[in-house]
Amino acid sequence: MTPFAPIRERAEARKGGAAALAELMPDVKTPDELHQIPDHRWLAGMTKRIFQAGFVWKVIDNKWDGFEAAFEGFDPNRLAFLSADDMDRLVSDERIIRNGQKIATVPHNASLLLDLADEHGSAAACFADWPDEDFCGLLEMLKTRGKRLGGNTGQMFLRFMGKDSFVLSGDVSRALIVAGVFDKEPKSKRDLAAVQVAFNAWRAESGWPMTHISRTLAMSVD
Repeated sequence: MTPFAPIRERAEARKGGAAALAELMPDVKTPDELHQIPDHRWLAGMTKRIFQAGFVWKVIDNKWDGFEAAFEGFDPNRLAFLSADDMDRLVSDERIIRNGQKIATVPHNASLLLDLADEHGSAAACFADWPDEDFCGLLEMLKTRGKRLGGNTGQMFLRFMGKDSFVLSGDVSRALIVAGVFDKEPKSKRDLAAVQVAFNAWRAESGWPMTHISRTLAMSVD
C-alpha cells in the first residue's frame, strides 16, 4: 500500500501547494463539539442527506426552510410517532419533496435516535464517542438500524455533521485503487475493512483526521 506522503504530494501539486490544499480541507468537530449537537439536528442532517441522494442538492437546499417547518423542527420525540394522518399530510405538503418512501424514513430514523439516546444518554454521545478506528462499524450501524442510511448517504451525513469520516466517492475509490488498497470499487464488508485499515495507517503516519485524508485522496487523482 502506498504511504500517505506521496498521495499528499500529488494533491498539493494538483492544487497549487500545501497552503492551497489546506484551504480546501473540511472542518472536523471535536468530540466535545459533537456532544453539543441536539438530537433534532442529527435527525435533520439524516433527512437532508436522504432527500439529496439521487436528487439535485440545490433544490433541497432551497426548500429546506419548508422541510424544517413541515417536520416541526425534527424533534425525534414527536416524529417517531407520526400517525397515518400525519404521513398523508406530509405526502401532500408542497413545502417539501413529496417522496413517500423518503418521508417514511423520518419516523424510522427518529426512533433510531431515541434508541441511541436510551443506550448512550443522547444520540450525539453515540456519534461523538464512536472510535475513529472503527468508523466502518458506525457506518454498519447506520445501515442496519437506520433507514436509507447505507452507502454514501450515511457517509455524507456524518461528514456534514462534522464527524471525522471518509467518503467513498468515485474519486476517493479511484485513489484507493491507485494506492493498492484494493483493485476495484469497494462494495463488500471485506473491502470496507481494507479501507479502514488503510485510513488507520495513514492517520498514524500523518497525524491527520480521516476527513482530511479522504479529501486529499479525492484531489490526488485526475
